Amino acid sequence: MKQTYVGGCHCGAVRYEATIDLSQGTVKCNCSICSKARAWLVAVGTADFRLSSDADALSDYQFGSKGVHHPFCKNCGIKSFARVSRPDGTEFVVVVVSCLENVADAELAALPVMYVDGRNDDFSTSPAHTAHL
Repeated sequence: MKQTYVGGCHCGAVRYEATIDLSQGTVKCNCSICSKARAWLVAVGTADFRLSSDADALSDYQFGSKGVHHPFCKNCGIKSFARVSRPDGTEFVVVVVSCLENVADAELAALPVMYVDGRNDDFSTSPAHTAHL
């Protein structure tokens, strides 16, 4: 069931609300940026994400094909979400689960996690090793 969660960066300059059905699953990826950030992600539609802080608090990082905007707080450096644009025109937001603030620890521990092999651009297959993700 969808629920509205609040989230943001460490210092509070970046704030958002996201309407998410966490029971549908979360993702951990082994691509270069996700593995360095130890990112735990959940995808939401653009209509289900609302930035409630001033966009001027954000700086943006892109790499590779530049299909993903990785905004981060200019003050504390935390990346709490990303905006994805696929080549087919599909757009969505990826929220960092650990940046959601109104989720109980027990709920977090019970969330389903799908592991994807982003390192090899194979998002339908789990990598051989996942314990470190």
